[in-house]
Amino acid sequence: MFGKRGTAGTAGPAGSAGSTHDAPTSPAAPEPVEAATAPAPAPEPETPARPAAQPEPAPAVTPAKPAARSQSQRNESYYDTKTQVFSALIETIDLSQLAKLDGDSAREEIRDIVNDIIAIKNYAMSIAEQEELLEDICNDVLGYGPLEPLLARDDIADIMINGPDSAYIEVDGKVQHADVKFRDAQQLLSVCQRIVSQVGRRVDESSPICDARLADGSRVNVIAPPLAIDGTALTIRKFKKDKLTLDQLVNFGSISPEGATLLQIIGRVRCNVVISGGTGSGKTTLLNCLTRYIDEDERIITCEDSAELQLQQPHVVRLETRPPNLEGEGQITMRDLVKNCLRMRPERIIVGEVRGPEVFDLLQAMNTGHDGSMGTIHSNSPRECLSRIESMIAMGGFSLPQRTVREIIVGSVDVIVQAARLRDGSRRITHITEVVGMEGDVIITQDLMLYDMQGEDTNGKILGKHRSTGIGRPAMWDRARYYNEEQRLAAALDSMETVQN
Repeated sequence: MFGKRGTAGTAGPAGSAGSTHDAPTSPAAPEPVEAATAPAPAPEPETPARPAAQPEPAPAVTPAKPAARSQSQRNESYYDTKTQVFSALIETIDLSQLAKLDGDSAREEIRDIVNDIIAIKNYAMSIAEQEELLEDICNDVLGYGPLEPLLARDDIADIMINGPDSAYIEVDGKVQHADVKFRDAQQLLSVCQRIVSQVGRRVDESSPICDARLADGSRVNVIAPPLAIDGTALTIRKFKKDKLTLDQLVNFGSISPEGATLLQIIGRVRCNVVISGGTGSGKTTLLNCLTRYIDEDERIITCEDSAELQLQQPHVVRLETRPPNLEGEGQITMRDLVKNCLRMRPERIIVGEVRGPEVFDLLQAMNTGHDGSMGTIHSNSPRECLSRIESMIAMGGFSLPQRTVREIIVGSVDVIVQAARLRDGSRRITHITEVVGMEGDVIITQDLMLYDMQGEDTNGKILGKHRSTGIGRPAMWDRARYYNEEQRLAAALDSMETVQN
């Protein structure tokens, strides 16, 4: 099936763009150049192989050392060998036939061919190094190259690539260096192009900034040269394979059990909710958790820049913005989506992230019969959230009096839920705040629940607890009674005070 077609035979697939299997051939263009220089240092694979063979008295330990070392410790001969093997593979393999196979079968075929190439060229490699090389090349051809091991780990929240030789990850709220290295800047850009092409977007010199997503909804941002001076910068906000629930947030200490019950009631009784927080504070995760308590017979329409929300209800319509094409035409903004979804008979409108003038259309939707709508906003406190809404309305060019704008906000937003990422990396829900009304020109709010920090333990973990503010009859009481949830609401508020005392 994969008989040698010759370089002319493989040039066709290599030149086609946008396909998942074709993308790896983009770095093949520079690689023959590297391969051309490779024969000169061809003995190099054998030279570094001597250090691996020198400790012959302990051969069992020798293969373990390269595996234990970081990728930065890989010598240049490993990458030279990989480049030569990759070039030989591209000349040998028939990509059109490879595209017809499923992932596992394609991976097995590639492994067989690479093993043959290593045997024919007689590279001196240990078994561990050969397995590592096989895995790397399979990831390059079929996946996202050096990113694959990081994407497979469920404990990583963020992946930050700052060029081909610099990578960082966030684990347990802390950023640490990652042992990941790309072959060169072209391979990194090719991986980025492969990611964004799967959602119909592009990144190159003419369009160097791009937002996209992976198949699991993980958020991707790419900024390429010439804007990124030290090489393409890739940032991936990973989502866990197992979707988080409010019960799990309780186990993590992000919210108390009584606070979780209060959030369930807020979602159930169709309060208009704005989730506020800084970058990485868990706003989207919390929004996903709240949507689990929406009735299954409700029609939900989501509007996002890149589709991240993972709603579990059966009746969901997902909308996504579109950037302009090469001619600068065809752009669909968030405001266009929010306006259009008002004509789609929604019962709830959920905006993944409100960044600009679309906030005005969202407020109008909340205020005209679409109760239970939700959105997220970047801000550091509930009061700042209200100020940001005002400023975003002003950004849209709406020449409305300040009092009118605030009246619209009060008539639209019922609850602000504040999320925060603390200095120890933990994420907490710090406020559940109601928007009550106005006194003069000032918006009046009241906190139903707060998070008090009380210090830290010997490991640097922040200690604190969620407490009630003593409000026994919140502004949402009549709404809760309409949905037969007033007894549950009263019990949650009472138990919060009991735990506090």
